[in-house]
Amino acid sequence: MIRYFTSNPASKVLCSPMLLSTFSHFSLFHMAANMYVLWSFSSSIVNILGQEQFMAVYLSAGVISNFVSYVCKVATGRYGPSLGASGAIMTVLAAVCTKIPEGRLAIIFLPMFTFTAGNALKAIIAMDTAGMILGWKFFDHAAHLGGALFGIWYITYGHELIWKNREPLVKIWHEMRTNGPKKGGGSK
Repeated sequence: MIRYFTSNPASKVLCSPMLLSTFSHFSLFHMAANMYVLWSFSSSIVNILGQEQFMAVYLSAGVISNFVSYVCKVATGRYGPSLGASGAIMTVLAAVCTKIPEGRLAIIFLPMFTFTAGNALKAIIAMDTAGMILGWKFFDHAAHLGGALFGIWYITYGHELIWKNREPLVKIWHEMRTNGPKKGGGSK
């Protein structure tokens, strides 16, 4: 579990944990909190992106948020393992809050206090930025921030740049899978 399901730039295994750590959690409460937030925003993001694009963005977000965490850990010298889906979930939350900034949100135990999605996103980004700069260790603030920034970027630009232009790559992939790699043109 520690080798493959926790991400740490000081580990001997660097790449696969960037994805696999998004499927491991420290405790039942950690998993329940992440799954509640994902459940709260998943229907909105699936309505916006569709199921296939949601899966592609979510899995990519897990890797990207862990990469941002790696970079910050190496830059600051604050090594240590990270795990959980919160970086990828922050992508989902940020994408929904960016697409629907006037949507109303509330905290589960304080439903009488509501706020806009846009203000919630600003507050989360401010908290994670402060946590990253000040070295707070309760959350992986760099992964949260990386996930949030990826969500904002993807919903604003990524859909147009990546998803709508995927057809040529999909055709090449299907040709490779059905016909195998093309003969010639390369070294033998």
